[in-house]
Amino acid sequence: MSGHSKWATTKHRKGAKDSARAKVFAKLIRQVEVAAREGGSDVDTNASLRTMYQKAREASVPLDTIERAIKRGTGELEGVRYEAISYEGYGPDGVAVIVETLTDNRNRTSAEIKHVFARNGGTIAEPGAVSWQFDRKGLIEVKGPLDEDQLLEWVMDAGGENFEANGENFTVTTEPHDVGAVRDALEGFGAKVLSMELTLIPQNSIPVDSETEAKKILRLMDAIDDHDDVQNVFSNFDIADEIMAAYEG
Repeated sequence: MSGHSKWATTKHRKGAKDSARAKVFAKLIRQVEVAAREGGSDVDTNASLRTMYQKAREASVPLDTIERAIKRGTGELEGVRYEAISYEGYGPDGVAVIVETLTDNRNRTSAEIKHVFARNGGTIAEPGAVSWQFDRKGLIEVKGPLDEDQLLEWVMDAGGENFEANGENFTVTTEPHDVGAVRDALEGFGAKVLSMELTLIPQNSIPVDSETEAKKILRLMDAIDDHDDVQNVFSNFDIADEIMAAYEG
């Protein structure tokens, strides 16, 4: 499991512990709105909306809230128009960081993201300075236990790329545009799909063995993720399991 995945798991548990559901809901609803605006309201033909819809349902966002967000996105209801902006930078130990935001005020968000980086030992970089180090992929989490030979056959038949063990479960990797079709195929074969998402995966990871440096990196990641306009944060660090466990504790 990559360091970023471990951070994302820690973030999820921390969020639940801190009762941060309202902020999670707000971010998911914003993603649903933008997906509907860009591709229409039909989840069968709009793959991005289908992914965001599924994520919102998995997070227990009420169905009527999701439906209102779709209508705001398509213009059936009045709403704010959000713009997608990505920022690239470096954190402590030189780790690469990509921040994806949805904002209704580009200047405000840009200034605030730069401030978060500066306050937490990071620096903003020029567009393209970091993104070349990542590949965009679809990820599908499948519930285990499963026979790995059987799962490999299903993944190949479904059009997926590969899979790896993730605790008791498995994470299947796909091309971004294939994630919905692969998810459907896996369910058709009998696999229980727990979640799916689009993500950025680092081509190479930077090992972080110092607890002091690890805490600096994780503080930066948490500070960025806490910003209301931030939808996703990706990085290429790989922090040792015992350090992640200590941070989570």
